[in-house]
Amino acid sequence: MSKTQHLTLRTMAVTTALLAATLAGCATQSTSGAVYREGETRRAQMIEQGVVESVRNVTIQGDTNNVGTLAGGVLGGMAGSNIGGGSGRAAGAILGAVAGGIAGQAVERNASNRAGLEITVRMDNGTLRAYVQDADEQFRPGERVRIVSSGGVARVTR
Repeated sequence: MSKTQHLTLRTMAVTTALLAATLAGCATQSTSGAVYREGETRRAQMIEQGVVESVRNVTIQGDTNNVGTLAGGVLGGMAGSNIGGGSGRAAGAILGAVAGGIAGQAVERNASNRAGLEITVRMDNGTLRAYVQDADEQFRPGERVRIVSSGGVARVTR
């Protein structure tokens, strides 16, 4: 194996390790009614009650931070630079980076989407409110529910 090939393999290994560590830190936080974040524990929460008026399936689109675009661009550029020789390598790297960036962006966007529910509740005081949360619990129209809220965060529970 030549010195250039060895350096390329080592660079790819380091880049892959860095990408894996970066992506691990980008996990989407849950919006489940059954999941509490550390900062929400041991705090008094306000409880209100109401009746479910309607439930609608929605898609919760998670925030993207362009890590997929960047990672795809780096990997595509590295792969493309192995095509041809001389100026062909530069063109291959550019095309590979663009194609990899587009593919990485699509993967990140699709990976951040998840199923959710929009739950419309008629509160006991007569007001109508809608809440969106993960679809990990089922609610039916006419069902009596509790709204647990604190610090601007609210969840529908039984």
